[in-house]
Amino acid sequence: MEVIGDLPRELFLEILLRLPSESLMRCKYVCKYWHSLITNPKFIQLHLNYNYNNNVCVLLKRCLVTCLGQKENLLSLVCGNGFSFENLDVDLSLYRKEPCLQLLGHCDGIICLSNYRDYILLCNPATRESMVLPESCLPCYPWIRNLISQTTGLGFGYDAKSHCFKVVRIVSYWEELRGSNLPHFSRAEVYSMGMDSWKEINVTVPAHVRYSPCFETYFNGAFHWYAMDDNGNEVILSFNMGNEEFQVIPMPTFISMHDHSICRSLLVWNDCIALVIYPERGIEKSFKIFVMKEYGVKESWTNVLTIGPLTRVERPLVFRKNDEILMEGSHGQMMSYNLRNKEVKDLPIYGVPKSFSTLVYVNSLVSVKGGNQMLDQRDNTGTFSFCFSEHSSCTRKHIRKFLLMFILS
Repeated sequence: MEVIGDLPRELFLEILLRLPSESLMRCKYVCKYWHSLITNPKFIQLHLNYNYNNNVCVLLKRCLVTCLGQKENLLSLVCGNGFSFENLDVDLSLYRKEPCLQLLGHCDGIICLSNYRDYILLCNPATRESMVLPESCLPCYPWIRNLISQTTGLGFGYDAKSHCFKVVRIVSYWEELRGSNLPHFSRAEVYSMGMDSWKEINVTVPAHVRYSPCFETYFNGAFHWYAMDDNGNEVILSFNMGNEEFQVIPMPTFISMHDHSICRSLLVWNDCIALVIYPERGIEKSFKIFVMKEYGVKESWTNVLTIGPLTRVERPLVFRKNDEILMEGSHGQMMSYNLRNKEVKDLPIYGVPKSFSTLVYVNSLVSVKGGNQMLDQRDNTGTFSFCFSEHSSCTRKHIRKFLLMFILS
């Protein structure tokens, strides 16, 4: 049996896979062999798969008010079977002084943040690696008088065909004097991490993105927004990261739409998209959950559950587990609701009211700069064929240091 220092190769790998990315980033500098091992794309994929199966967390962005009365963003992780959480030390330009910074999406340990104006950033909180995306390639149409442009939709995801992370941006154009709530027209562009550039895509944007709290969701290889079509019907607009095409998904027909006193949120639950309908205001709120059991099929919408009525609850945030949903309280605290025993818990996590946004998150070593070409998980056999023969520099002293790091991590 081949050994690394005093450890069998298989045990050595199993220990490495169980380390968080922060510890592995330190392990890279133990010796050249460890560096080449930990930065190998196959190892990065195995480490990512292990965390997807064992260490899924919730990433929370909220705003806090400083002693000077200014708002600052704060990223936190909610992990484990209990409610342990830790604040992340992320040093990003504009991160602390841009209170309206939005958490747009997560994929394989990388998150996307934007202020919806001129700033889009990709970041891996575990490795503290970040990158600001280049400027848009879409035209401003200066020759058309009274035309106003605005970014109305942003989404982030992964293209499994080309093994590439992508950001999609929808820019809508209004004629200032037209007096319509719907834009005159919209254009779309896609940023590919491997190319590090934007390209305009020649497709029609079939619906107009509107704001709805906790709605924007990445699922099934596509990003989803709340939107309205040209006939004024409320729909779900999706963008497939693989074929770079838009799709309109109808809303359920048996709920009261066009009611501005009702909020709609889109979450992922039991590997399906779930639409949550609830009142915007009220001392008590009930939350109706509709699940699309067959993706994209309007007739598959099913009202599976009603939560409440509950007091002190503002809106749903994310399903942490299949039987638990995290919610934002009306006074800026996080709460949990257990679907089985119907128990509500106040969590010791606070922020500015209505500043909470959440994502299901996994810790990873994936680079935001495209240096690590991710492997297609469908082709991943789980075996690691990296050469272990050249490890003369990995002495017993290195192994002892590594074991101590593993125990303390």
